[in-house]
Amino acid sequence: MMFSTKAEYGVRVMAHLARNDSDDPISLGAIAEAEGLPLAYLEHLAQRLRRAGLVESRRGAHGGYSLGRAAESITMAEVVEALEGEIAPIECITQSPDGALVCVREGDPGHDPCPTKLLWTRVQGSIVRTLTEMTLADLATPPTRRKQARKPPIQTTETETATA
Repeated sequence: MMFSTKAEYGVRVMAHLARNDSDDPISLGAIAEAEGLPLAYLEHLAQRLRRAGLVESRRGAHGGYSLGRAAESITMAEVVEALEGEIAPIECITQSPDGALVCVREGDPGHDPCPTKLLWTRVQGSIVRTLTEMTLADLATPPTRRKQARKPPIQTTETETATA
């Protein structure tokens, strides 16, 4: 399954906002320049993200965008769904109102149960699970910092310090 540039660019915008150390909003122009992305396209994506409550916008000379809530509470599933819509690996698999995945051909007269439904529902489940488990904060922290944050500090004894 390939996600479109909506997801790719939108995730980059969200990660950029999450790395912002200031409380001040960031203009889309600044994000477009820093990320090498087309401003007109980012305006379209920002509208989708704002409608989903993932970003907030402020107008004016010092306006721009900021996260709608803490990066730790924003899952990548929310971001991708706001940008792409329902996450489905293949067009014939959809989600029913009760959350069950169904093949659109099921129940049609003369159609046997779909032989590939198991495959596609597992693929969809894996994608959604990965996107749900990963937060925006995970992307905002570079991998080397995450590894260092998980490692306990090296303890040295007085003898080691004295001989060093």
